[in-house]
Amino acid sequence: MTSAPDTSDPTASPARPATPFEWIGGEPAVQRLVDRFYDLMDIEPGYRELRAAHGSTLNDARQKLFWFLCGWLGGPSHYEDRFGHPRLRMRHMPFQIGILERDQWLACMDQAMGETGVPDELRARLRESFFKTADWMRNTP
Repeated sequence: MTSAPDTSDPTASPARPATPFEWIGGEPAVQRLVDRFYDLMDIEPGYRELRAAHGSTLNDARQKLFWFLCGWLGGPSHYEDRFGHPRLRMRHMPFQIGILERDQWLACMDQAMGETGVPDELRARLRESFFKTADWMRNTP
């Protein structure tokens, strides 16, 4: 359920990178995306409930999302090397995740992708994959 987006397309240009990790620009680009995501969460009133769910500091969440996304996108398995299988749903059970939190997370990530220059086609594919995962993570109505 947490697989990375399928970027295979038999009609696609042969110059397309092999993985979403390469396509997005590797670790520096993933770090920019994660940093912008958490910066937006911290400053935008529209993400208030999402921010409140993260406690007083975002440092731990910021690092873990970076590690997770690197591997999920097809790059280095930093998260799994440190913590084992992500078990996303289990690890997020202590937090209330309803439609509001899901939608704020998705909007914040989409805004971060737009502001950090994630290519449009990749952004659309990631948006779809993020929705599936975020919706599966819901534990309240």
